[in-house]
Amino acid sequence: MGGLLSELGKKLAERWVSLLVLPGALYLAVAVAARALGHGHPFDPARLADRVAAWAGAPWARDVGGQVVVLLAVLGGSVVVGLAAQALGSLVERLWLAAGWPTWPVPLRTLARRRVAARRRRWEAAARRYRAHREEAGRARALGRAVDPAERWAAHAGMTRVSPERPARPTWCGDRVQAVAFRLERHYGLDLAVVWPSLWLILPDTPRAEINTARETLARATALFAWALLYLPLAVFWWPAALISAVLALTSRVRARAATETYALLLESAVRLHTADLAGRLGVDHSGPPTPELGTELKRLLVANPSPPPAD
Repeated sequence: MGGLLSELGKKLAERWVSLLVLPGALYLAVAVAARALGHGHPFDPARLADRVAAWAGAPWARDVGGQVVVLLAVLGGSVVVGLAAQALGSLVERLWLAAGWPTWPVPLRTLARRRVAARRRRWEAAARRYRAHREEAGRARALGRAVDPAERWAAHAGMTRVSPERPARPTWCGDRVQAVAFRLERHYGLDLAVVWPSLWLILPDTPRAEINTARETLARATALFAWALLYLPLAVFWWPAALISAVLALTSRVRARAATETYALLLESAVRLHTADLAGRLGVDHSGPPTPELGTELKRLLVANPSPPPAD
């Protein structure tokens, strides 16, 4: 048991250092460089070295007590900045997934509603183009003519770039996860919000680990965007910080989309492959892929009935 606790403590310490201390220390170093260099000398290492040497030569920096205070201040500041980035990343993740956007405060809800309407107009226009290419290909096949699928594939890609299904959320990441619920409801009558909590409890270790990994990857991507937001104010003193912020934001967007795609695929696959196992645990005799009848039965079994009204 002692060895297990020791190994667990070591792993927690490694995660604490990698997620909080190191990124926070790098941020503080960039902040110090930004304050020392300014806009006039953004890439002047000699100026930065002179400033650091001047600070190091201060009387308080020569004393052991002063050095300990500086070290503790750097460590504490790194942790504080890292915790701020993690908290901001959680907020960014909620905004990007936008699961409960109709309950947001009025200004955000209004912007989200307009965003959803604009994305729907774009998606419907792209869907009409794709449908036209698909119908044209169907007519050509009926006449025995060969059809180049490149334009049809390009039209489909243009539609899915907006959203895999008709947009219901203001962001692509949110719609990609929502598309899983739409498809399961349309094909099998499964309510993902009802089925998933129970299904998660009986999933084997391998799919659970894969889904957790994809979810953690998405969380790291949103945390990276949070760091981009934290670096942006440093541009007030040092304009290259704006470039750092832009690179981090772009990298975060690419990673978040890839992680959301992986997470949604794993989520949908887990429901398709293991719903029959859940049905067996609930005493429903079913084998093979889900069916609309099974979806209706699972909803009946898993939805909690409301409390009866009080007697008069």
